[in-house]
Amino acid sequence: MTGREGYEFGDFRLEPAERRLTCGRDTVTLPPKTYDLLVALVRRAGELVTKRELLDAVWPDAFVEEGILAVHISGLRKTLGEDAIETVPRAGYRFRAAMRTRKDRPSARTAEPGAYEQFGRGRFHLLAASMFEISKAVAAFRAAAELDPQYAPAHAGLALARCAEASYRLAAPAEAYAEARAAALRALALDGASADAQLALGTVMFYAEWNWKSAERSLERALEINPHLSEAWLTHGQLLEALGRLEAGLANKLHALERDPFSALANLQISLSYWNQRRYDDAIEWASRALELDPRHPHAREHLAAAYLKKGDEPRYVAENLKHAELHGAPAEALAELRRVFEAGGQKAIVRMVLDRAAQQPGAFPSMQLALFHGQAGEMDAAFAELTRAIDGRDPALVHLAVAPQWDCLRGDPRFDSALARMGLPNLSSSTAFGR
Repeated sequence: MTGREGYEFGDFRLEPAERRLTCGRDTVTLPPKTYDLLVALVRRAGELVTKRELLDAVWPDAFVEEGILAVHISGLRKTLGEDAIETVPRAGYRFRAAMRTRKDRPSARTAEPGAYEQFGRGRFHLLAASMFEISKAVAAFRAAAELDPQYAPAHAGLALARCAEASYRLAAPAEAYAEARAAALRALALDGASADAQLALGTVMFYAEWNWKSAERSLERALEINPHLSEAWLTHGQLLEALGRLEAGLANKLHALERDPFSALANLQISLSYWNQRRYDDAIEWASRALELDPRHPHAREHLAAAYLKKGDEPRYVAENLKHAELHGAPAEALAELRRVFEAGGQKAIVRMVLDRAAQQPGAFPSMQLALFHGQAGEMDAAFAELTRAIDGRDPALVHLAVAPQWDCLRGDPRFDSALARMGLPNLSSSTAFGR
């Protein structure tokens, strides 16, 4: 059995696979390149690492001056202590903090050259939680697995990245989740104590197979192995909410935020918890926090707009949607059309525009989205026909069908109760689970 790469020195713990540095129970946040420099030094603790070696390791695809190293080394010394890193004049640096053997996991096997680097790149892109970064994550994890087929973290990372591709509709869900499941099982075969592999398997069970019990077992196992894994806390929180345990789900996401307070994803997920509880002012506050951390986040602004609409603030809904489209490169003519339609008829006009285009271009919109728009337009037969198609296709966006407020337009119809039963989800329409 192989273990997870990890290092301890002083009060610090460094886990390269998680891109995490902790001091006691607190997460220490470093700029990405400063973190990469620390990993390069720690991996060769006690040895002289030349300036050229550090530049090649941290900036492999860019030409940068040697002086940049001094800037990042200074930042590391402020965090770790002045004596943690020794300067070797005209040569390089040596990490000299006393290292301790990790006792909670077996020592890590050494991956083939380059696999660590590709894995780190994949992890960086994956943790951005952006649809624009996921394809880069998939490519990097594939490269790591090709360089070292026995390197379990590479397969686990690939599984998680393929899950993200499916959730963002960047790949056909059935194909992406099938590979994700195979990669997670491969990682577990290589390392039975891989929290990332358990997380990936739980994610597949949750979003693709709707096997709620198996998903919960895998996610709980991931947290037993690594209670610092913020992504597992977030995914477990989403699962609990899907099953109607809204307060418990929120509590899990707050655990994730404690471990990574500067994560736009964690802030957005907390906003979604309040969204499911119909606490729209709180949802707006936390979505705004996510946008403060990442103003171009491709999902936070859409969610912010939806929360304003639920509050009846259609002007803000329109403004946020237009800003989202503009920030992400919508052509000027498309922006002008959106503005014209909004001004002419508001959100209802947009719904009608989408439905008219869907009639003209079959297959251009997912059935899940069409079910919502037909429901908002009061066209219930069409809405439930599309919802049935989405369930037949196991659309991963349906996992919160029992609790999410966007589906309120269909609640109360017996066909909605049947849809929940098909998915094995609880019927909460008449309960107090929504905080009402």
